[in-house]
Amino acid sequence: MRTAIDEVGEWLRERLPGLAEEHGVPGVAVAVDAGGRVVEAAAEVLSTATGVEATVDSVFQIGSVTKALTATLVMQLVADGRVELDAPVAGYLPGFREATVRQLLCHTAGFEGDVFTDTGKGDDCLERYVELLADVPQIFEPGRMFSYNNAGYSVLGRIVEVMRGMPFDRCMRDHLFTPLGMTHAASDPYEAILHRAAVGHLGGRPAPVWAMARSNAPAGSMLAMTARDLLAFARAHLADEGLRAMRESQVTLPDIGWGTAWGLGWALHDLPGGPVFGHDGNTIGQSAALRIDPGRDVSVAILINGGDRRPLMKEILGRVIGSPAEPVPDPAQRLDVRRCAGVYLSSTSRTTVSGDGQGRLWLEQVPLGPVAEVGDEPYRTELLGWRGDSLLPAEPGRGPVAFLGDDGQGRARYLHTGRADVRVAGRTEA
Repeated sequence: MRTAIDEVGEWLRERLPGLAEEHGVPGVAVAVDAGGRVVEAAAEVLSTATGVEATVDSVFQIGSVTKALTATLVMQLVADGRVELDAPVAGYLPGFREATVRQLLCHTAGFEGDVFTDTGKGDDCLERYVELLADVPQIFEPGRMFSYNNAGYSVLGRIVEVMRGMPFDRCMRDHLFTPLGMTHAASDPYEAILHRAAVGHLGGRPAPVWAMARSNAPAGSMLAMTARDLLAFARAHLADEGLRAMRESQVTLPDIGWGTAWGLGWALHDLPGGPVFGHDGNTIGQSAALRIDPGRDVSVAILINGGDRRPLMKEILGRVIGSPAEPVPDPAQRLDVRRCAGVYLSSTSRTTVSGDGQGRLWLEQVPLGPVAEVGDEPYRTELLGWRGDSLLPAEPGRGPVAFLGDDGQGRARYLHTGRADVRVAGRTEA
């Protein structure tokens, strides 16, 4: 007798090649776990240059899904009484700026988070990286709001190193990969090459480099694995009551389509079928998604190496877990051009929001630094009314943006797209 998980497996095997072709995805691997039973499928190729077939044993980079593994290593130390969530980070890394371990875990530490400085390939790279953070700007007071912070997770990785007395990648292997039986998990390119390894694609072509800097490894610059191994990690979070605290809400998110709240390493989603937690990840031409439905004991991992990832992931997640409703513009929502117009800056983008003579708002974003180097392109789109201070880009595939805070003159202080970009003083662009 066929079960629901059997039907999902059959659907994946039949539908995945077509999905990949429809959305220009070079290669994809998917695994679904229902009550401990796993079905998996893969389609297309690991690299368009070599034509090597993608299989269920292929490893893909998981990007920022790595953050959930890094957070788990920290929570193991918390369980052992060696780290306290509300203790200052300086207690573990002397001289570090004002922030607590909890604030790093839930992205509320408030300092500039997109710092991708390469401090080398040696075992001292995290130590050297953390020292550089003394000079990055503080965007808001710690604990005040959510702003996605890659750098904060490298700091957490350094705390793990210090408390364990060994390099971060060894901590990952000794305390997660080996105990959980994750046999196809690679911490770096040297390990990945021992497996069938996917190559990222940009503009339909293989990316010129495979991974980003080792100094960002705890945030998601290198880790690669099979979809099946990623589900072994998810299964641990369903089975271990000691890890349940990681999916408890720590901070409510702005209305930007990223979920409802953030826990200690997990994004939290309120879906029609009940609460779901998970994480997404992107590296150089590779993307990943992990979703876990504790109420139904179901998890799904999706790994791809380029192309239009969003619709592919949406169809699979919608079939297996469920998806939030697509946001629809609300013509009744009036746009406050004066509040929103201005120039907003971060280390990775410069965004200009301006009004026109018809009372419409336009957003123009120019990537800066490393994100521009790996293929992000400038774009311009109209902003449409949606929910209060959250507006919808008219361009398909772009998520909501929120205008938050006050600069003291009735204008928004931050443009929030997951990260809080700061208004440039004196620039209104109205």
